[in-house]
Amino acid sequence: MTEEMAWIIQAQHGDDDGFTHLVETYQKPVYNLCYRMLGDPEGAEDAAQETFLKAYQNLNRYDRERSFATWLLSIAAHHCIDRLRRKRLDSFSIDGDEEEQFELPDRSALDPENEATRKQEREHMQGLLQKLDPTDRAAIVLRYWHDASELEIAQTLKLTVPAVKSRLHRARRALAGLWKEEEPKRRVERKTHESPAF
Repeated sequence: MTEEMAWIIQAQHGDDDGFTHLVETYQKPVYNLCYRMLGDPEGAEDAAQETFLKAYQNLNRYDRERSFATWLLSIAAHHCIDRLRRKRLDSFSIDGDEEEQFELPDRSALDPENEATRKQEREHMQGLLQKLDPTDRAAIVLRYWHDASELEIAQTLKLTVPAVKSRLHRARRALAGLWKEEEPKRRVERKTHESPAF
């Protein structure tokens, strides 16, 4: 029996320490999934907390033959999809006013310029992800940020493997198209921020 399975069994028998170990092990992957899905740090934190609450409430339904990580990420993905659908129904505007966040540069970075460029690329990709259908977004995030197999994604999102393949293909094409479409605009923006000396 693995240590993780021991924690699960403890938690299923009402031992809070067992569940605490599970939360500590999976809080980062669950938060990252929620952030990639929702694109909002505070919303992701709330969604991660809701995910663990739902997992705790439904722990007796967990099938021990199935991967715990897949089961937990499935709860997170479905919770985020539901939130996105509710948000879409509640609001006519897709673009909410987001406050600019200020981050100090990473002093340990070897090349601050490259680090800044990578940060911009990550933020740009996060923005593009927000334009995908929530289920397509979940499939992409599970595949490329959580290294989930097509079978695991199918189990997580309650789809067939061919449906997952189709969604991944469609989402990759959509992301590539959006990236290509916005590249000229981003090139102009980069040029306007360059020093006149160069």
